[in-house]
Amino acid sequence: MKAYQERILANKIRHQFNTTNIEKEFLLLYGEVAEAFEAYKKNASIGEELADVAIYLLGLAEILDIDLEKEIVAKMAINEQRVYQKNKNGYAEKI
Repeated sequence: MKAYQERILANKIRHQFNTTNIEKEFLLLYGEVAEAFEAYKKNASIGEELADVAIYLLGLAEILDIDLEKEIVAKMAINEQRVYQKNKNGYAEKI
């Protein structure tokens, strides 16, 4: 995953995309999530939109010097140990 992060950042630099305005990157990521949701609602091909979400997320992680794979592994270890139960609305919530 780290190699993808590096590749994505290199591509952003090569094409002179933003790599310094973190707030803008978060907003662009949010926009890509919204586009993926719209594609889902329209029963359109969502794969490319989800790829855009992942690209923006991995790029942001690299800009911030975060090894996202390491963070995901650590967070999954925490999540897998949590105990959940369904609430009155039928959704899982942490106990």
